[in-house]
Amino acid sequence: MKAQSGLSEKKCRSGEHTTGILFSNGDRWKVMRKFTISKFKDLGVGNKIIENKINEECDFLVEKIKSIEGKPFELIMIISGALANIIMNILLGQRFDYQDPIFLHLLDIIDKGSRLLASPMVMEKNDNESIFHNYNLKVLSVDLLGAGTETASNTLRWGLLLMMKYPDIQKNVQIEIEKVIGLNHPQGEHRKSMPYTDAVIHEIQKFGTIAPIPIPRATTQEVTFRGYHLPKGTYVMSLLASVLRDKDHFEKPDEFYPEHFLDPQGNFVKRETFIPFSIGKRRCAGETLAKMELFLFFTRLLQNFTFQPPPGAVLDLTPASGLTSPPLPYDICAVPRI
Repeated sequence: MKAQSGLSEKKCRSGEHTTGILFSNGDRWKVMRKFTISKFKDLGVGNKIIENKINEECDFLVEKIKSIEGKPFELIMIISGALANIIMNILLGQRFDYQDPIFLHLLDIIDKGSRLLASPMVMEKNDNESIFHNYNLKVLSVDLLGAGTETASNTLRWGLLLMMKYPDIQKNVQIEIEKVIGLNHPQGEHRKSMPYTDAVIHEIQKFGTIAPIPIPRATTQEVTFRGYHLPKGTYVMSLLASVLRDKDHFEKPDEFYPEHFLDPQGNFVKRETFIPFSIGKRRCAGETLAKMELFLFFTRLLQNFTFQPPPGAVLDLTPASGLTSPPLPYDICAVPRI
């Protein structure tokens, strides 16, 4: 469909209508979500096409980390760059060098934006004007780049921090990688044969709780909930952290404990209370891509390196503040294994 400009774009720029997918609502959101998921599928998300692109980016990431030769380094920009390149490849059909100054500036903007963006509130006026105008598509691209980079990269940063904090768990993951994958490139199909690694990745997401407070919602009709009357249009702030750390569903809710997702025989166990991508119609549109990224990047990194803290470093598991909850900045040593 041809993108239109003019009146629709002017109204969006003035704030009369919300744009993109994260903060839009009503019919406009439905159209943009359907469009986004459809284009993701067309571009290979969920199949071997995007899996191969992720593995190609893993090659660049591994070589970059190897070049540091085991010395302490801060990995925010490197990890963010790798994840951003996946989205860039989907949106633009190209990747950027990790040291490209324009790319680094973009990553800095994404990082600062997530710190500044607290709890934006929207309401939506539905109209019959075109949704597919240039400005709306630009905002959609920014939404996908920011959300696709920030959440996955922060999850990986939590994962590597926790592997340093719990070296025995890191070793167990590496043993499973050696048994199932060996020296081959990880593939999505390996996941079903790696219950321990799968449980560790789920526990990283649960422990990190990257998006403890999802984007605000609003009631579409008058409703009474647990004795409270909520008029139509009332803003509702959910708290995913209360579910992901619910003591009634997790044995050790405040600890890093991969056994939350394993049965006594070591088989992976799904839990209905595991909802890091939110729940309902507005759950993360990029969930399929994020799951594939996390598995391939995490297994590839632990296949190639053992992660250790620099001598004398204190590992702090306190999250930073912002729209998302990344770990505080830390230095890391990546000791090559192969």
